[in-house]
Amino acid sequence: MVNKEFFKAFQALMEEKGLSQEVIKSTLEAAMSGAYKKNYGEAKPVEVRFIPEKNTIKFYSYKTVVDDVVDPEKEISLPEAKKIKKSYKVGDRIYNEESVKEFNRIAAQTAKQIIIQKMKEIEKASLYSDIAEKEGKLVVANVKRIDGDNIYLEIGGTSLEGLLTPRDIMPEDKFRPGDKVKVFVRQIKDDFRGTIVQVTRTNTGFVKKLLELEVPELSNGDISIVNIVREPGVRTKIALSKKDKNLDAVGACIGNRGMRINNVIAELKGEKIDLINYSDNAEEYIASALSPATVSSVVADSASMTAKVLVPENKLSLAIGKNGHNVRLAAKLTGYKIDVKGVKENEKQENDVTTGINFVVDDYDNMFDDIED
Repeated sequence: MVNKEFFKAFQALMEEKGLSQEVIKSTLEAAMSGAYKKNYGEAKPVEVRFIPEKNTIKFYSYKTVVDDVVDPEKEISLPEAKKIKKSYKVGDRIYNEESVKEFNRIAAQTAKQIIIQKMKEIEKASLYSDIAEKEGKLVVANVKRIDGDNIYLEIGGTSLEGLLTPRDIMPEDKFRPGDKVKVFVRQIKDDFRGTIVQVTRTNTGFVKKLLELEVPELSNGDISIVNIVREPGVRTKIALSKKDKNLDAVGACIGNRGMRINNVIAELKGEKIDLINYSDNAEEYIASALSPATVSSVVADSASMTAKVLVPENKLSLAIGKNGHNVRLAAKLTGYKIDVKGVKENEKQENDVTTGINFVVDDYDNMFDDIED
């Protein structure tokens, strides 16, 4: 079966879809074999040999050599096989080239339909494989369309769409079709609606990846993020550890004249970021976690995971933060229930303590999960 136009189309398809010759070749062989069987009956096993360098397709029926024949249409006994060729052994296939003159228009149309469907499946699988590698990573996408509160993105120039739902958009985010936007690939799902790429700008993974882009020490492992908590659009707290005790982890993330951290803040539309040195000492860690507030003292109980914190009275509102954001994030970052109270300047006694506030981490076991979302 020779058709130069067919093979030109084959080459064009391979280039257009970016698929390997072997992938397309095996698909076409399976499709043509299926069409041949449909036209001539399922009883006869058929193998299609696709030879693009000769613009040729050949069809071969075959029987498998066995000790005991169960299905004469598919099998041949060893003694009978040896009559054809003495070197045949059990398990070998004996091929017979079939004429394709009778491979009529109906069979050809069937083959075409199967090939089209197979190629769609291969293209979809290829696209899915490419985007699956991006799961848990930062990507740049184009705003394709806006439908109500949902924003649909074009991911990497593919036909796959990324979906930004209202919960995945920061309060200050404003997008229009054609805009480029950085997003974190949260999850890739394949269901009856097709492949859905769920992306976000509101989880901790988004901030983590933005910071890794700016800070080589994070990418190479000199600095690591122990924990990160966030209230999108308001504040993020990041606890850092380092391999080298002489390395300034916070300073490295801030960068020269604040360039590194400011690039991240700009992408977050001004969201505040507190960079904190992690410490095994609970009191030190909790005091740092309440940054930017100044802490007078911390008494932590590791058994009950509670901490009593005193701050200067004039710093109490800063320690608590607007709507309790600061102390709530500090509690999530450290895992401690934090009781913050203001104390008059130079006074440490309990009866001199003024107003205070208490925040509890209700879901301590799962509070670290979001860093990997």
